[in-house]
Amino acid sequence: MTLQTIADRVGVSRMTVSNAFSRPNQLSPALREKILAAASDLGYVGPDPAARALARGASGAVGFLLTESIGFAFNDQVSTQLLGAIADELSPTGLALTLLTSSGPGDLIPARDVAMDGALVYSCDPESPAVSYLLQRKLPIVLIDQDPVDDIPGVNVADREGARTAAQHLIDLGHRRIGLAMSGLRGPQGLLEDPREDVGGYASRERLRGWLDALDAAGIVPVATRQRNDSVEETAAAARLLLDRDDRPTAVLCFSDVIALRLIQSARTMGIRVPKDLSVVGFDDHPLAGTFRPALTTVRQDVHAKGRAAAEALTAALRGAEVPEPHVVLPAELVIRDSTAPPPPA
Repeated sequence: MTLQTIADRVGVSRMTVSNAFSRPNQLSPALREKILAAASDLGYVGPDPAARALARGASGAVGFLLTESIGFAFNDQVSTQLLGAIADELSPTGLALTLLTSSGPGDLIPARDVAMDGALVYSCDPESPAVSYLLQRKLPIVLIDQDPVDDIPGVNVADREGARTAAQHLIDLGHRRIGLAMSGLRGPQGLLEDPREDVGGYASRERLRGWLDALDAAGIVPVATRQRNDSVEETAAAARLLLDRDDRPTAVLCFSDVIALRLIQSARTMGIRVPKDLSVVGFDDHPLAGTFRPALTTVRQDVHAKGRAAAEALTAALRGAEVPEPHVVLPAELVIRDSTAPPPPA
């Protein structure tokens, strides 16, 4: 089935049929409807997308690069919210969103091999080869939760300030024995001698800096753990390292709400009550944070605003327009709920 087949059926030129699919404003509504009806009768669904992309020099898709597996984007509700906001913003443009991992099976490297017009890079290891491939392709790129780069638009959250206010909240409540439940792919795992050692990832580093801004000023030396991800198993292991000790912290600052909620569950199995025996603070304001019991004290970031800002910057770059605000930093706000209280009596 070809455009000429439809043109012969309707009695118009091949170019007129092509316009019905790709330049509808060139035809009257009645003629376009007649052509589309004939195409439907003949079982023709439209021009081949690969051929159209080749002719236009554009794929009609933008990539979304994650360091983690694709499944992570759907299992983590914060990432799901971010993807939803990006998809909503891209929807009117007709651009499709293609999820990419930093590596693929065999010789396939999605960031190098998948057709796309631009890419969003989300919370990836800056040393990942996938990021390097995207830069070498000279595609329009927007960074999300990444180290700022002068000539690349980026969207971040005020992680450091948000983390500082969280730590200060615990200090103001009277806590002096404070633990840190950190997350990161790089550096030592488990109990850390020095939490500052080899901190990979923008958000991990900035949140640590914020916590230490307040803790150092108060003369508090925290006990810290680092885990690779927020799985139940890894969080339970970190909880034991933090809480099964004679000098157990009376409060813990967590890299994310998911880690915080799972740490609370682990504390319960150890007979530790939150917040009577242990205060816990998260980060993100996960959808479960306010409904969990006890409701979680956390640092709220506007994930929807982050997704919209990133998509707006990328679509502007794809149009060749100047990005209005190349480096967006969204606020982070402490939300005090029920999981924090003064420390128990000594």
